[in-house]
Amino acid sequence: MKIITFFRQIFGAVAVIGLALLLINANTSEQSRPFMNTPVQTPESRPVHDYNIYAIDLPETIDFAGERVPLEIRDVRERFDRELLVNTYWQSNGLLLIKRAHKFFPIIEPILKKNNIPDDFKYLALIESGLQDVVSPSGAVGFWQFMKNTGKEYGLEVADEVDERYHLEKATQAACEYLKNAKQDMGNWTLAAAAYNAGKTGIRNQINKQKVSNYYDLHFNSETSRYVFRILALKEIMKNPQRYGFNYTKEQLYDSDAVKYLQISNSIPDLATFALEQGINYKILRIYNPWLRDMSLENKERKTYLIKIPITK
Repeated sequence: MKIITFFRQIFGAVAVIGLALLLINANTSEQSRPFMNTPVQTPESRPVHDYNIYAIDLPETIDFAGERVPLEIRDVRERFDRELLVNTYWQSNGLLLIKRAHKFFPIIEPILKKNNIPDDFKYLALIESGLQDVVSPSGAVGFWQFMKNTGKEYGLEVADEVDERYHLEKATQAACEYLKNAKQDMGNWTLAAAAYNAGKTGIRNQINKQKVSNYYDLHFNSETSRYVFRILALKEIMKNPQRYGFNYTKEQLYDSDAVKYLQISNSIPDLATFALEQGINYKILRIYNPWLRDMSLENKERKTYLIKIPITK
């Protein structure tokens, strides 16, 4: 009996092990081909509210300031594709830029037009600062990112109490003067845009060293190499926002308030008190006049300034 019991136990153990091996083999077989039973997704079968990342079909032709971009050149096409992908899928930043552009482009556009600067250069301000009064690590300031000496060279007042690099209208006019000079020196608008980033001397040096004069044929550092393509990408997205997944209503965009102008030729010892006398506070005064950089306007030279005051509705 003991022998029979022993063999029964042996056969039972073998049976259990055999069944386990069969199950393991079955699972391994399925795991070795995990995609065999996965249905292929088509555009029609994808969820409506999915969050997949798709490659972007590039437009067949693009231009900057009326100058053709040679997308038939492989590296040119890939550089444009890079910036279009980066800006399309950085959705929060893209939507903020669209909202700010609705507020500030109407101020920039007529100044460009008055100076015969192509409208595409409004996107240059967009990539320079995001249409914010930012200060770069190198000390460039405002929407148009003027350095102190360059700002002064192009007629902007840069002092402790007043810094017109923060004055949108005046800084835009100064940018127009710079771009007109750069166009005259470089020969076309694309190189003028590159010069805004690398400087006219920097661009001229590269042209002389490399013995070619087309932006798309020149080898630049990473920043200048990407510069025009960043402009092109934002231009493409802002002209076709829904194509790139940006959806909004007009009411959700930022707007400018109506303002009146006060002509000031004297000193203002306390801008906070001055603001209260106009029915606003110092914060609002600074929002509408970011070029005022202190709590007072001494104005020793008795210059004439126009101060914006929002009109309360």
